[in-house]
Amino acid sequence: MSSSPHMTSEPSIVESALPRWVPILFVVAFALVGYLLYADYSQRETQHKAQEDANKKTQAMVAELEKTNSRLADLRGQLDVTSQKLGLTEDELARARGLANNLKQQQQKNDAQLREQIGAVQADTTTKFGQVSTQLNGTQTDLNATKADLAAAKESMQSMKGDLGIQSGLIARNHDEVEELKRLGERDIFEFSLNKAKKGPDHVGPIQVQLKKTDPKKYKYTLNVVADDKVIEKKDRTAGEPIQFYVHGMRAPYEIVVFDVSKDQVKGYLSTPKSAAAGPPASSPTGSY
Repeated sequence: MSSSPHMTSEPSIVESALPRWVPILFVVAFALVGYLLYADYSQRETQHKAQEDANKKTQAMVAELEKTNSRLADLRGQLDVTSQKLGLTEDELARARGLANNLKQQQQKNDAQLREQIGAVQADTTTKFGQVSTQLNGTQTDLNATKADLAAAKESMQSMKGDLGIQSGLIARNHDEVEELKRLGERDIFEFSLNKAKKGPDHVGPIQVQLKKTDPKKYKYTLNVVADDKVIEKKDRTAGEPIQFYVHGMRAPYEIVVFDVSKDQVKGYLSTPKSAAAGPPASSPTGSY
């Protein structure tokens, strides 16, 4: 019974012999080792994941590179084809440029010829214009001379009373003066030549006239005038005397002037107002007056 106290005292001595920090050190060391193991594991996992990601990226880059190479091959083929086509296009362009140069030269040649033709036409036009101006001046001179001739003829021709006692217009004494009367245009003039041998009357302007008798020695004549369905006899009239008569609808009288009397023939003219020129010819006579 006396030995039991000795046995209980030994463990206490052992426990008192170890310092307290030793267990703490073991705990810390164990925790550090655990942390290091965990850190190493985590690092390995991270590297493994990074390696997998890198492999995936590498595979993606390889696939993209293959696509790029394929595209480069296609582009190279297209470039070859385009180069061939470009060569053909350059040949065609060269031909087109040559054709354009030829056309340009031809156009320049045509322009030069056209300028020469225009110059010739202008010179010819200038010459013709000068000729026309000269002709116009000559025409104006002729016109002035004609006016002067008409004025002189008008002065030389006389106006006298007719067989009705009415003052007549200008009296023409020959064919030339008849033409002057026509040019004056104051009245309508119808020149005639009547023969006695003819059976019926002759149409003279809007009327009919028939020569009945001539007396060349006395320069007298007799004729019938057919107008308004009436026959008017003008007997033993003298050459140069205006024979006057009225026609229905006209205020001014008609006038007949004979300026030449020969055997069985007279020459002269009929003078009518302007409004009577379009009148219908006289019909056949129905009686004598």
